[in-house]
Amino acid sequence: MAQLTDDCFAFGGALMPVDAALRLIADRIMPVAETQEVRLSHADGRVVAADILSPIALPPFANSAVDGYAVRHVDLDPDAPTQLPLRGRIAAGGSATGLAARQVAVRVFTGAPLPDDADTVFMQEDAKTTPKHVILPPGLRKGANLRRAGEDVARGAVVLPAGRRMRPQDVALAAAVGIASLPVRRQLKVALFSTGDELVESGEVLAEGAIYDSNRLLLAALLQRFGVQVSDLGILRDDRDELAGRLEAAASGHDLILTSGGVSTGEEDHVKAAVESIGKLVFWRLAIKPGRPVALGIIDGIPFAGLPGNPVAVFVTFCHVVRPLLARLSGMQLSPLAPLEVRAAFSYKKKPGRREYVRVSLRISPDGKAEAVKHAQEGAGILTSLTETHGLAELAEDVSTIAPGDAVGFLPYAMMW
Repeated sequence: MAQLTDDCFAFGGALMPVDAALRLIADRIMPVAETQEVRLSHADGRVVAADILSPIALPPFANSAVDGYAVRHVDLDPDAPTQLPLRGRIAAGGSATGLAARQVAVRVFTGAPLPDDADTVFMQEDAKTTPKHVILPPGLRKGANLRRAGEDVARGAVVLPAGRRMRPQDVALAAAVGIASLPVRRQLKVALFSTGDELVESGEVLAEGAIYDSNRLLLAALLQRFGVQVSDLGILRDDRDELAGRLEAAASGHDLILTSGGVSTGEEDHVKAAVESIGKLVFWRLAIKPGRPVALGIIDGIPFAGLPGNPVAVFVTFCHVVRPLLARLSGMQLSPLAPLEVRAAFSYKKKPGRREYVRVSLRISPDGKAEAVKHAQEGAGILTSLTETHGLAELAEDVSTIAPGDAVGFLPYAMMW
């Protein structure tokens, strides 16, 4: 199982900066060691366990990019049309063996292999033909309309680096070089809980003072988009001893324990104390809004992540803390989220020293520029602020005010999984 090294590296300040938390995750968490071989047809979403080298060049041979006529550029008149005899015909899947383009033109079709000495292809639309000849216009550059052997991938090149999370285009590239299976990291196994006496399952009778549990379904969906095997272990009640027992049991057979709720400082917030009674907390408050009460700890050598109770805070902290944690556990090389610069169409004030994420929608202004419009409601419990917006505006720690017209970084929701 993946393990978090159990040494003393807890942050001593009141609030840990987000980047400091991410550095701890990168430095201290080790990926799962187990790998498996999977068929390429089942590789989408899996993390490549070792560099994959291409067994062939791609394309494996020089071929025509168009339907047309293959020639040697040296045989062309640079200033006037050139008439060349037609000799041979090659279709895709055919053979160029025995054919040469010296002072002749060879009829070729898209994907057809080229004679060794052919270095230029005319599109059929640009040529005029007679029964035995083709007339080619002047001015075409040498090398036009052909694909050279190995121009995409050289034989022996790294075609899929270790740590790459496979995407449909990666599957296509692997197939194009003849790879049928590849080694991948074992899928992560995550134990998922919600906490709170007020929570009930969707579909049950809603008693007075109760609310339906949405966080667990939100997190399960996010985890599944990340290719994780989820053990849905239900709702934990606000009892420290029960919490401690269930969390400790969940450490067996899982790579991560993930909860929401109960990590703040209220009298009924028992998760922090439960974790400290059976393991160790690394940090439990981040300089982030929404989502300050975020806990990272260790239970029997297994990482534990406790997220806040409000659903928007759950979403934000999953994307910016749990997502990098999952990437590290799975051995995935995760590129930092790169916000797109857009123009603010709102005013906002925030405390310096804290990173904030504002829910926004994009619109195109009359001058053609993309601008971000803040959702009318800011509360961390407003789920419609996620469903009715396009992404998050990221406001850095050193920012204190935003005025209309200022540049802000925009993170589309689709970028976050």
